[in-house]
Amino acid sequence: MSEIKTKPTNQDVHEFLMSIEPEKKRLDCIELKKVFDSAVGEEPVLWNNNMIGYGTYHYKSDRSKQEGDWPLTAFSPRKQYIVIYIMPGVNNYEHLLDKLGRHRVSSGSCLYINKLDDINIDVLREIIAVSVADMKRMYNVD
Repeated sequence: MSEIKTKPTNQDVHEFLMSIEPEKKRLDCIELKKVFDSAVGEEPVLWNNNMIGYGTYHYKSDRSKQEGDWPLTAFSPRKQYIVIYIMPGVNNYEHLLDKLGRHRVSSGSCLYINKLDDINIDVLREIIAVSVADMKRMYNVD
């Protein structure tokens, strides 16, 4: 069984945010952090794949026998998109996604946005808050 490569780091989240290019994506990610901060109410941690994560849960995969810790929710500035990780599965929130604005989803937990101007921030905040509450309940996390 291979070791999980995505792990929390001791790197400063603010320093990471300030290093994001281009400027528009940096400014969007700074604002997005504020949205996550208010929705989750926990301090973020920078994970080693440039993912800003909130909270953690421990999982065990029945399929691969892999296990480890993972954030309850997270976001990451990627080259083309900003990826928002909705861990219970983004399609569990279709009733809210319909109100979100311009976005794409994966079949798993990834919600992709180009920029914050494309979406309704209040709806995103609700998706984040509800998904974190669902994760805490599912994984018995305080």
